[in-house]
Amino acid sequence: MTPKVDIEAMRRTNERFEPFCEMISVVPDEDHEFTFSAKDNLCAKGFQARAGSRILEGYRPPFDATPIWKMRAAGGLLLGKTNMDEFGFGTFSTNSGYGIPKNPFDPTRACGGSSGGAACAAALLPGHVALGVSTGGSISCPSSFCGVIGMTPTYGRVSRYGLIDYGNSLDKVGLISRSISDIERFLPVISGSDPKDPTSCCQPRLDLSKVRKGPMAVPKECLEGLTPDVARTFDDAVQTLKEGGTEVDVVSMPSLKYAMPAYYVLATTEASTNLARYCGMRFGVAEREYAQHFNDFFSKTRSESFGDEAKRRILLGTFCRMVGFRDKYYLKALSVRQGITKEYLDVFKDHSMVLSPTMPFIAPKFDEIASMRPLEMYSADFLTIPPNLTGLPHISLPCGYHSGMPIGMQAVAPHWEEGTLIDLGKRWGTTFAYKVPEACQ
Repeated sequence: MTPKVDIEAMRRTNERFEPFCEMISVVPDEDHEFTFSAKDNLCAKGFQARAGSRILEGYRPPFDATPIWKMRAAGGLLLGKTNMDEFGFGTFSTNSGYGIPKNPFDPTRACGGSSGGAACAAALLPGHVALGVSTGGSISCPSSFCGVIGMTPTYGRVSRYGLIDYGNSLDKVGLISRSISDIERFLPVISGSDPKDPTSCCQPRLDLSKVRKGPMAVPKECLEGLTPDVARTFDDAVQTLKEGGTEVDVVSMPSLKYAMPAYYVLATTEASTNLARYCGMRFGVAEREYAQHFNDFFSKTRSESFGDEAKRRILLGTFCRMVGFRDKYYLKALSVRQGITKEYLDVFKDHSMVLSPTMPFIAPKFDEIASMRPLEMYSADFLTIPPNLTGLPHISLPCGYHSGMPIGMQAVAPHWEEGTLIDLGKRWGTTFAYKVPEACQ
């Protein structure tokens, strides 16, 4: 049966919550089996692909990103592109050039970032699945804040062809939905090797029936810096798991404290390289005054069209890869990444997965975000950065509510073992009752 699409209802929802930066205006005549959305940094025919940045205003790609092509081939109707932080630079989706998505549970609060619009759409639209992209937690964070399920596959599981890059060694395309059954259904659709993306061509076959058994591990380092409501809710979730027969051990992973600085060195270094192409020549909004030095031409375009956070990360990344600093920062960060990966693998020898809260606090209000310093915003991702830095698959599941706002827990599995996470999501769904926003009731 073809799902009904109410364009007017979508438009009203978007006026209130702003999950979309661009939507379809007419439902095509051909049948479709399901609807989906895509983050604005995924290219799609018929839509602009601006990655939340004014510098790409008007860019309409003539092709589909591979995950979008696969979803369309499976019978999906792309409803629109979802709002995001500019190029993925942010924790709250407040750095977008095309609208700031509002939390479905409380419009005065943020959706999280950078896939905030994707999580918002998944929470508000029944039966909807959203394509998100994660670099350092951009699927898990908004999924936690918006009370939905966010699946980030192993790095290389899903082709990145057609993705406007943030950090090439970190970016991963994943899924966000209200239902674990949708994640289970569509993960095989978007997965698989793609000759257009070499990083996807070494993966083993996706086998969701392969499930690891054994106790879960909770790193004690992930229990520090939490607000009391998150700590209490996560403790209750762990207790529920134990009562259901799951053994949970507290372990030590001391290298996790180095994940955040290593991530921001690597991510900004790669971002500064990727964003160099947006100079008004081949890519980006063009400066019309040609009778000037090329440095002035490039600088004027980039100064006017990049947001403050993009400029901050370009400067930081350029500094980290300068002559004299590359060994001190970039190469050391690569070594830290290897050390954290090894620590995860050591834990996985005796445990099926690693469990932690997803975010250290509930979705903050916009006036609270406005008073945060950049370092405070960066520090908010300390729980989601380690699995992203190491390319490990992870899932965020709603595990409780405080003051009406969702709280998520994050499970991390070994590389290529997404089936273990899907199994946890299915078991958890039979134990825990998810809530939907009042706007959906």
